[in-house]
Amino acid sequence: MSSLHGVERSALATVRHGLSLTPEFRKGIAGTLALAVLATIGKIIVPIAVQQTIDTGLKGSVPDLPYIRGAVLLCAAAVVLTALCAYLMNVRLYQATEASLATLRTRGFRHVHDLSVLTQNSERRGALVSRVTGDVDQISVFMQWGGLMIIIAMGQLLVATVLMFVYSWQLALTVWLCFMPLMVVLPRFQRWLSGAYTQVRERAGDMLAAVGESVVGAAVIRAHGSEARTAERLDVTIEANKAAQARTQRIVATVFPVTEIVAALATTAVVLIGVRLGVAGDITAGRLIAFLFLITLFVSPMQTATEMLNEAQNAIAGWRRILGVLDTPPDVADPGEDGVELPRGPISVSFEEVGFSYPGGAPVLTGVTVDIPPRSRIAVVGETGSGKTTFAKLLTRLMDPVTGRVTVDGHDLRGVRFSSLRERIVMVPQDGFLFDGTLEENIRFGRPSATSEEILLALTELGLADWLEGLPEGLATPVGQRGESLSAGE
Repeated sequence: MSSLHGVERSALATVRHGLSLTPEFRKGIAGTLALAVLATIGKIIVPIAVQQTIDTGLKGSVPDLPYIRGAVLLCAAAVVLTALCAYLMNVRLYQATEASLATLRTRGFRHVHDLSVLTQNSERRGALVSRVTGDVDQISVFMQWGGLMIIIAMGQLLVATVLMFVYSWQLALTVWLCFMPLMVVLPRFQRWLSGAYTQVRERAGDMLAAVGESVVGAAVIRAHGSEARTAERLDVTIEANKAAQARTQRIVATVFPVTEIVAALATTAVVLIGVRLGVAGDITAGRLIAFLFLITLFVSPMQTATEMLNEAQNAIAGWRRILGVLDTPPDVADPGEDGVELPRGPISVSFEEVGFSYPGGAPVLTGVTVDIPPRSRIAVVGETGSGKTTFAKLLTRLMDPVTGRVTVDGHDLRGVRFSSLRERIVMVPQDGFLFDGTLEENIRFGRPSATSEEILLALTELGLADWLEGLPEGLATPVGQRGESLSAGE
């Protein structure tokens, strides 16, 4: 049985592998990044305009109003252009993200159906659904907002640094010295946060599984008077999820105030040192005031980095879980186009020294050898747990034998196409399952090509014609989820 935990990867390797599965996101990313660069560069227009206005427009005894007016108009045009670039960037990013995540969801759901029954049973259904819904939603939040914001923040940090060194290398070094300890601490903070968010995604999956199970089994819970025990089980999973979330937010809350303190320290240092440089004639008033604007541009990415790191670790944890599903190879693989197409007509079935055991359990079948000729009608009889259902699952290839082989007309089932096998061999489970739809849609589920006349004929042969006439909408009668609109007998 395959594991659903997948391959352990670093954060960078996880993101790379995740993006390789979503080509829609990479399509047109160059144009989006170009818009991001323009939006980032546009943010330094205001500090430059302030510096030029003070140092040039107000340099003489009489303000140079035409120069100031031109600088303000140029600044306004640049701000409008920056806003337009940011708008186009976000639109392109949202479109690419939704297209790529739709692909990821589709691949995830289809791969879940490709996994064997044993692999699916290794994890509760709700937790499995959480991997391809909630975890993908976390990736969506990061890709639509966090991922590009990190790139913009790094660009803004670089642009602000370059301009700060142009204005005053002494003040630029002062700012960097203030923030250097925080940059050293951030990698360790990232490792803590990564482990914490992995726990959050796991606890969220457990909670969804428990809630889904209690909702589906509501009738059974009430019938047995187990409301209190069920509520207690739900309380445990909800409390575990709350504890994991609280632990993560405590880690996040530790860094953000530190960033604020460092920013205040850097601003204070720039004002004190800048005034002394100004008195000494090493920096103009316009450059000093513009430098204070640049500190804001410098600090903003630092604060954004902590927030984005928060979202990034949450998304990476979700990516690891969905990739754990996609990286799990199907235990029962469809040979596809290379598989055998079974001929029409009666078939023979043979079990040749077949043995099977469930993971961690004792052998259920040992050395089973059976030959079933065409047109035979047989009954498999035995005690509960003797392997009757296992026998049927091996014949329909919901599982593969551990030893021996099962053949149909001499062909090993491992080499037969799933589509051909499902047409020739059908298993009717002892637990009936109806999908949320009409009676006709559920009857046609096994053979979509069946006509309404064929369905009516089949119901008549089964003696259900009178029952069908008694239904309010006939074949169009909704059956509800899991057939809840019908009685158990129906």
